[in-house]
Amino acid sequence: MGLAERVDRFQRRHPAAGYPLAVVYKFYDDQGSYLTAMITYYAFLSLFPLLLLLTSILGFLLHNDPEVQDRVLDSAVSRVPVLGQQLVDNVHSLRGSTVAVVVGLLVSLYGSLGVVQAAQNAFNKVWAVPRADRPNPFTSRLRSLAMLAVLGIGMVVSTGLSALSSVADHVGSSDIGSGLRVLFALAAVVLNAALLVFAFRLLTAEPVGTRGVLPGAVTAAVLWQILQSGGTYYFGNTLRHSSATYGVFGIVLGLLAFLYLSALAVVIGAELNSVLARRLWPRSLLTPFTDDVQLTHGDRKAYASYAQTEQHKGFETVEVDFDQPPPDEPDPGVGRRRPH
Repeated sequence: MGLAERVDRFQRRHPAAGYPLAVVYKFYDDQGSYLTAMITYYAFLSLFPLLLLLTSILGFLLHNDPEVQDRVLDSAVSRVPVLGQQLVDNVHSLRGSTVAVVVGLLVSLYGSLGVVQAAQNAFNKVWAVPRADRPNPFTSRLRSLAMLAVLGIGMVVSTGLSALSSVADHVGSSDIGSGLRVLFALAAVVLNAALLVFAFRLLTAEPVGTRGVLPGAVTAAVLWQILQSGGTYYFGNTLRHSSATYGVFGIVLGLLAFLYLSALAVVIGAELNSVLARRLWPRSLLTPFTDDVQLTHGDRKAYASYAQTEQHKGFETVEVDFDQPPPDEPDPGVGRRRPH
């Protein structure tokens, strides 16, 4: 028995190894890196217009109190590690300009809708929702607007948590300050997980229950918190001694990397949910590399779903057949109820 066969048998018998492998293969099959890149593109496109819009609105509302403007802006962008302060220092209000508000509103709305639309496409792809069952362009954008409204509320709450966290840094006792920071970090994870549960359910055309999306939501929320904390340390040390020119490129590249990794956490969370709910594991170890392989039940269900995803019309029928007998072992997904 060769090494590959021994590893294959091990991961099939042990869910702790077979489940992560199935998630990786599903991500690869769904072209998850491209789905992530589309979300990143629109997020990057919308970020600066949103900052322009925010600073201009603050210029209208708080034109007599620049100190309050700075505190609100700092809290709003503090979720972007280190780069947030750089962005605040380089994006300024156009003195409450009406033109800036209108332009910022239109461009940020286009970019923000693009983020949510790209997320909708990613979730429907991950859950193998047939194209015929996906919402039409008008309905999908109404869903996106609803999601943006909820995200706006979440941003207000998140900004409040960030402001409270900054207060914890000035608490006299280091033990109390550290405890408060941990408490606010946990609150941020809970808030982000709740937002992701809502997003996974609203933006997926197929009905999925809260229990079915909770594992991926919690995982993505924890990854977001790690990204924020780890990014603060990494970029703080990387850009500290950089030159002005290199620093600008470092900020842009760092921002793109942060947005991509954040979007990747969301897509991975969706893949975790889909593989778990549909019992798409174990997968054959060599499936992505060769046709000379015996497909598992997880392989067959996954490949069948990819074909059925391309059903464009309700009266169109897509049937999938494999030119090999089914595996000898029983299907572990038979008789399991999908979580709701």
